[in-house]
Amino acid sequence: MSDPVKGRTRRIVFRSLGLFLTAIGAAGVFLPLLPGVPFLILAAACFARSSPRLETWLLDHPLLGPGVRRWRDRGAITLRSKLIALSMMAASALLVTQTAAPGWAKIFTFAMMGAGALFVATRPGD
Repeated sequence: MSDPVKGRTRRIVFRSLGLFLTAIGAAGVFLPLLPGVPFLILAAACFARSSPRLETWLLDHPLLGPGVRRWRDRGAITLRSKLIALSMMAASALLVTQTAAPGWAKIFTFAMMGAGALFVATRPGD
């Protein structure tokens, strides 16, 4: 048997995290350098585990929902978002080359950025 207190606590934690992530994602819609959709995707996942009503609200929201639905339906990232993400990664890579970080840290950073860039570049476009 499952513990009802644990289940309730879990739902509260996921709902709270979902609301927090929704606020960050909504800010990202208006702030050009803050990626909103990844936070909204995470928020939808939290709501799926805590509040079907909030999940439906987010998915049906005219401003916040389309990117989340596009990701859920096809794993798609818009061309504009891809270009922004890849450009920011390239700019970050240039900045990293100018730091005094040890060589191993730079290599690790480039490897992680490369993996992220490959992931973003290979997603279907919209």
